Amino acid sequence: MRKKAGGGPEALKTAERDKRPALKKQTFLFITIFMDSQMMKQLEAVRQRIRRAAEKSGRTENDVQIVAVSKYAAIGDGIIDEFLENGLCSLGESRPQLLYEKAKYHAGKTIHWHLIGQLQRNKIRRILPLITLIHSIDSLKLAEAVNRIAEEDGIETVHCLLEIAVSQDANKTGFKITDVPELSGKLAALKHLSIDGLMTLASLESGEKQTHQEFASLRKLAETLRQHGLPPNMPLHTLSMGMSGDFETAVEEGATCVRLGSVLYPGNEIGRHQ
Repeated sequence: MRKKAGGGPEALKTAERDKRPALKKQTFLFITIFMDSQMMKQLEAVRQRIRRAAEKSGRTENDVQIVAVSKYAAIGDGIIDEFLENGLCSLGESRPQLLYEKAKYHAGKTIHWHLIGQLQRNKIRRILPLITLIHSIDSLKLAEAVNRIAEEDGIETVHCLLEIAVSQDANKTGFKITDVPELSGKLAALKHLSIDGLMTLASLESGEKQTHQEFASLRKLAETLRQHGLPPNMPLHTLSMGMSGDFETAVEEGATCVRLGSVLYPGNEIGRHQ
């Protein structure tokens, strides 16, 4: 007896297999739209909080740049594309190697890469062509090394911030507040560096009052340096301070740049200080 065409269990299995790619595509599209919608809501809530905090310091939301911390985004998971679709084009990475890999993967897109973590001297040459701003120049030796490699590689200007240790936390790296005025002459000699401002991290153990004091001390340092006159390569127009757990306090104390991670992610499941 001849079997009917298209009948039987095998045909049903084949039909089900044929549906799987389309189903996967539809599921991925649904998840992407859902996450994008959630991130949009998260971002609007963050901007409202920045707006209120900026008003307390006589400024507006437009005076504060958001650097979206992309270190939690895996290559190809779509999160960086969601940042870009929501207008977040300044992305922060903590590890030079991951910054390099993600910049390579997303080559051709309008992304301003910020290094917000520690920079080892053996990683400088690889990332300099990719970087918009280095937030973590924490020693004169590192500043000199960046300047030397920029000169060797024909890079005219590297924009960077001095990392300042404002808290009593022994684990924090950076220049001491008292050391910066004395070093300004040596930093002025580094012709390939533009020291755009200062960066700091509040202590994880600080309460709200102490955090206010720590951020205020960075602002006051910048004001003092400006009053004494600055060399051309030290404009100091940027104060990078504040993360997901304390960005409102930072904005109230004059931050012009905040580095936000968990507070932007749908579900907000990452540690609050990131």
